[in-house]
Amino acid sequence: MSLKNDILYRLLTSDDYVSGETLANEFGKTRAAVWKAIRALEADGYEIDAVTHKGYKLSENNDLISAESISAKLGEGIEVLYYPTIDSTNNQCKRLLADGGDGIFLVCADEQTAGRGRQGKSFYSPAMTGVYFSLVIHPKSSLQNAVTATTAAAVAVCRAIEKLTDKNPQIKWVNDVYLDGKKICGILTEAITNFELNIVESVIIGIGININTVNFPKELDTAGSLNARISRSELIATVTKELVDIASGSYKEFIDYYRSHSMIIGSNIQFFKNGKMTNATAVGIDKTGGLEVRLENGKQTTLRSGEISIRKI
Repeated sequence: MSLKNDILYRLLTSDDYVSGETLANEFGKTRAAVWKAIRALEADGYEIDAVTHKGYKLSENNDLISAESISAKLGEGIEVLYYPTIDSTNNQCKRLLADGGDGIFLVCADEQTAGRGRQGKSFYSPAMTGVYFSLVIHPKSSLQNAVTATTAAAVAVCRAIEKLTDKNPQIKWVNDVYLDGKKICGILTEAITNFELNIVESVIIGIGININTVNFPKELDTAGSLNARISRSELIATVTKELVDIASGSYKEFIDYYRSHSMIIGSNIQFFKNGKMTNATAVGIDKTGGLEVRLENGKQTTLRSGEISIRKI
């Protein structure tokens, strides 16, 4: 890491002022080098309070995200990579895996120019108003199934929002997170499969959350935002920690939470399958996350993937 990044991480993990002398001694640099690094951080947009005889401290007004700001809240064990602008965090994860990337790692960006959603749809990802990130895991647990990872991601997002705000999000099957009738989060899970060994080697879990986005494209009439004062770095770190906890924890615990936060159980819906739109009533979520529906003829079936819409009466 550069001195600038070292100092940023140090300030992020300190609750008090840190003197220039302390920083110089810790990193084996001169006071002048520390001062230049502080100026460079300010040029990047960080607000730093400087007090004579006390030192430097990050202002509470900062909401810039960086690998250092996320790592400081996430802890060790997960590599974090940050890009101001990128086509898609999921795409970058694929490139890193193709180049030999391993271990658990997190890719995040301030903006996506080609954000992707399910069913080939795009995901609107403007700069600075949301969080866009992808976690790569190498499953050895209940998350070995990409569909399961998708439901787990929705649970992780909802849990993080409930921990950090007073909001009460809900889940629209399979994985969209809604608040007050508007979609605030999209999730795209992709599995990297070794066909020779017939195993899932890696799972990429891409998450986009609208925090304060207001000017959505006209076609996104169901889109909304969290509208909460919240640290973007803390939100990314909290969702990631929740997701990692689920990966190593009890499947039943998170699927029960998923059911309790469903916004469609008991609702009349429409689903599209085999080129046909069908009316049904959502009656439950099965033990693997499938949507149990009752058709108009009274028969029941379970949906494993696809798109649904809530049918207004």
